[in-house]
Amino acid sequence: MEFDAVFGHNDPSAAGVLAALHEAGPRIPRDVAVTGFDDVELASYTYPALTTIRQPMREMGETAARLLLDHVRRSPEAEPSRIVPTSLVVRGSTSESSST
Repeated sequence: MEFDAVFGHNDPSAAGVLAALHEAGPRIPRDVAVTGFDDVELASYTYPALTTIRQPMREMGETAARLLLDHVRRSPEAEPSRIVPTSLVVRGSTSESSST
């Protein structure tokens, strides 16, 4: 195998990768680690459960609304941008020992 990890741009795509890898034969995470992005509910129900990057959707929505209102009101003290932190949710589709 020419690769040992796949990062899906979202969890449903990564779940599709898990299904395709199951059909192709490599062992997850021993041969190939898989990670998604979003931490949608599906991620905890795949086999193995999908490691993913959690986005705080509510905080992102609140921040976007606040920035839009500040822009509409032309508030001089408005933040030009704000980084909303993400976090790694480690589940069964990755392993610290998967590279050995």
